[in-house]
Amino acid sequence: MAGSDSAAPATGPAAAPDTVKILVAGGFGVGKTTMVGAVSEIVPLRTEEPLTVAGLDVDDLKGIEAKRSTTVALDFGRITIGDDLVLYLFGTPGQQRFWFMWNDLAIGALGAVVLIDVRRPECSFAAVDFFERRGIPFVIAVNGFHGLHPYPTEDIRESLALPAHVPVLLCDARERESCREVLIALIDHLIDDVTAGTRRG
Repeated sequence: MAGSDSAAPATGPAAAPDTVKILVAGGFGVGKTTMVGAVSEIVPLRTEEPLTVAGLDVDDLKGIEAKRSTTVALDFGRITIGDDLVLYLFGTPGQQRFWFMWNDLAIGALGAVVLIDVRRPECSFAAVDFFERRGIPFVIAVNGFHGLHPYPTEDIRESLALPAHVPVLLCDARERESCREVLIALIDHLIDDVTAGTRRG
């Protein structure tokens, strides 16, 4: 009957999901491009160029002698975490001569994954320092090359002089589910950071 209270209420359009900008950072050759490509639900945008003899005296290839290309601007991918959350992933260039781009890429970023190669942890010190100085929350993701993780997370935390509240996770940058778990851990870390800030306020 027209006007009956039992009529089903009209439903509006579904709310658009929240979008969050996340950086995937770290030193040269730690697996940033691999991680973005592994977890992205779209074909990732890549700006890779071949390594040439011009960089022989500039790029330190110790431990990554087989590397043949490098990111010169950024990597971009996207992953949907839930019905209400989409992450936009921006992979930073790792070579020191391209670090000037990090400031622009960091604009609007809510958090970051700092990828670590345990064979060369020193190459990611600058990334840790970058986010600490800017107050951007981050997690450490230890990329196990060839699936190997020779060091426990607490040893890695100590070697990087990380505060206790920064999560350290073991991962494989080639595996989608492993990378997804790192991103979920980062979102949980961001939520905890906001909650802690609310309590302090």
